[in-house]
Amino acid sequence: MTLKQFLAKLLRVPRRLRMIFYIRFNRFYFWLNDIRFGRNMLVHNKMYLIKTPGSQITIGDDFVFTSGEAFNPLCRNIRGCIYTAYPQSSIIIGDGTGISSACLWANTSITIGNHVKIGGDCLIMDTDAHSLDFNIRRSIEKNEQGYGIDGLAAATAPIIIEDNVLIGTRCIILKGGTIGARTVIGSGSIVTRSIPPDCIAAGNPCRVIKEY
Repeated sequence: MTLKQFLAKLLRVPRRLRMIFYIRFNRFYFWLNDIRFGRNMLVHNKMYLIKTPGSQITIGDDFVFTSGEAFNPLCRNIRGCIYTAYPQSSIIIGDGTGISSACLWANTSITIGNHVKIGGDCLIMDTDAHSLDFNIRRSIEKNEQGYGIDGLAAATAPIIIEDNVLIGTRCIILKGGTIGARTVIGSGSIVTRSIPPDCIAAGNPCRVIKEY
């Protein structure tokens, strides 16, 4: 064994220990944030979890979420994020779904079905985040609950990703769309509207290029 091979093996040990630690820590952290999750949840490494009190995050069985640490080389060390912005927001994820360093941002709702695969560094966002009116964007006014009127005025609509969908790396899924079951979304696509089931779709804006 060469010195380089020995050092590589030595460095793999701390990483393995971190994996074991974060799987257990993240289960506890999700539970602490009142997130319902099923059996065998594996959330690897550090991630951003922001759950507004009163909002809902529900995750099914056999969920895998990799975050940073080059678990997926396409993501390198990008951390994943799960974010519910308001008490009425919800994120629901089915069984057997895998996500790599993606950002899920829900003002209204994001629903992801069973056995969905979401590639590295994707953004799934059901809101424009800001108002299109510059006067509202400039305002620092807040409502009675302390939420800025800019974010509240932003257009938002639910996102639905049905069963067995595959989404390639660095896709952006914007508000109001449904991606039909068994569909494949090509890498780098920007989904601005609903995509039917049983097809391959890609591009900016994303469009159907082949039907099964």
